[in-house]
Amino acid sequence: MAQGPKLANATKFIINASQPANDKIFDVSAFEKFLHDRIKVDGRTGNLGDTVQISQEGDGKIAVVAHQEFSGRYLKYLTKKFLKKQQLRDWLRVVSTSKGVYELRFFNVMNDDADEDED
Repeated sequence: MAQGPKLANATKFIINASQPANDKIFDVSAFEKFLHDRIKVDGRTGNLGDTVQISQEGDGKIAVVAHQEFSGRYLKYLTKKFLKKQQLRDWLRVVSTSKGVYELRFFNVMNDDADEDED
């Protein structure tokens, strides 16, 4: 009986890394394992249980479903931490496209080159 309300307030977050994954510079399965190892539940890592599920959804998307209070900012923080560890932080950034959806995008370098040409 206690499971009913707990499942009702499940929040779903999606991290879309399809663009860098298609360019073969981002390993989605390694990122999924990183999240499994690093997400803290009740202050402890490796304590996901039934409260947090992490799964891959097709081409470069990872879904995180939390059945308790869970912050999207925490997910963004962990994504940045993974990018730093993989030395991709200089090329990729994490952008929130809508509520609960984060996307990995390349920094737009083309605009900088156009400005230099005008001088």
